[in-house]
Amino acid sequence: MTETAKNDSSDLAQIKVAARKAASAARKAAKQAAGDKASQSVADAFVRALKPASGAIVSGFLPIGSEIDVLSLLEAARGAGCKICLPCVIAPAQPLVFRLWSPGDPLVTEAFGTKAPADSAPAVAPDILIVPMLAFDRAGYRLGYGGGFYDRSLEALRRTKSVTAVGVAFAGQEVDIVPRGVYDQPLDWIVTEAGAFRPAGEE
Repeated sequence: MTETAKNDSSDLAQIKVAARKAASAARKAAKQAAGDKASQSVADAFVRALKPASGAIVSGFLPIGSEIDVLSLLEAARGAGCKICLPCVIAPAQPLVFRLWSPGDPLVTEAFGTKAPADSAPAVAPDILIVPMLAFDRAGYRLGYGGGFYDRSLEALRRTKSVTAVGVAFAGQEVDIVPRGVYDQPLDWIVTEAGAFRPAGEE
């Protein structure tokens, strides 16, 4: 890596730190503004827009903090005949592993405080990946938490199969431009309580 590239990477990291702080506060406000019906609205918009096929494997997440609750979405996907899985953190700087899960199945607490299926649950490769985020833009980029887990996972999955990445958030989490680098993976869909759309991509 050249010195210029190192400096650019360092500058981007600092920009993202500031953006995450602002986005975290904005998400809390967006959650309060969206109200209790946001989760069901997201589920309805997801099913209408993506029409998940029976048998498709959908990866969701268990919300933490002010993240939007996607359990209604996962239940709607199950009702459409989809299989549900959840992400598991294996190690820093490594892609996630996805394991099948149904409500009531045992969960273990991971190092980051997230909960995930036990190692005994079968590992699968999702067809639809529901992705949490702090912010998003109309070009289809998301601001994550800095670990790079979803970007690495999407990059690995996209090398081997067709996978649809769906960012799910409150509408109030939209920003003009998400700061991004060469390793940031774009989303195929964004779903909020206001509806679902395909990102415009870059001109």
